[in-house]
Amino acid sequence: MASVLSGAFVGMAVIGKVMYDTNVFKRKEIQITHKKITEGSRLRILQMSDLHNKVFGRSNKKLLQTIEEAEADMVVITVDLIDRNTKQWTQVFSLIELIVSVYRHVFYVTGNHEWDHPLTHPFLEGLKERRVTVLRNEHVALHINDSLRINVVGIDDVNSNREKVGQAFDGIDQQFYTILLSHSPDFVNEYKEKPADLILSGHTHGGKVRIPFLGSLVAPGQGLLPAYDQGIYRTGYNQLLYVDRGLGTSVVHVRFFNQSQISLMEVTHKD
Repeated sequence: MASVLSGAFVGMAVIGKVMYDTNVFKRKEIQITHKKITEGSRLRILQMSDLHNKVFGRSNKKLLQTIEEAEADMVVITVDLIDRNTKQWTQVFSLIELIVSVYRHVFYVTGNHEWDHPLTHPFLEGLKERRVTVLRNEHVALHINDSLRINVVGIDDVNSNREKVGQAFDGIDQQFYTILLSHSPDFVNEYKEKPADLILSGHTHGGKVRIPFLGSLVAPGQGLLPAYDQGIYRTGYNQLLYVDRGLGTSVVHVRFFNQSQISLMEVTHKD
């Protein structure tokens, strides 16, 4: 009897943990330094990834409050904002409209679920109509303040073989801090020599299920025991890769020891 009760308790604890990690998100904060950031300046980047049309609270109220309170200089969406099977975009477009009402600089790159969706291009046009900057194998120069200028590069999804990396970096001024948005961290396997100081990715969902002291079991595109599942990695001289766990789920709709999150990075000067 005792063993049955203990087994039931463990089962309930596991279910509770899965429900919490899957449906309650946190804001993860990361501190980064780099010599290209001018002294006395700071750059705050809010990253949202892999929402998959999920809603947190009524009309995403909790998510929007967290986004607004971040007081970031820019918001980057490293997709998949929708799922390949999403039938309507009302919730997503409502979320986007509220984000752009708070932030002037909102950037977006395409992911595998966008390209798997039958209405890819109408969806992207809908984002542009709502003042989102969709970066498709291109870059923009951005003035954060009078003394800080950065580059934001965006490439189409690597796993969908739509990236044109040379085109994206063509003519870029390397003296300025350069952020690359790539949905998949697989970018670094072939292109890490490109002049990106910070690469922001998602796609892995943090490995979905994590085992304490072992880590992620599997991640999309990387298979078993993935090399880049979540967090910060040094991939080159003065180059960092950050893989966000993301907010939503796909296919198997669970997270375990892998809480949903949105990330806020602050980049400051390094001597």
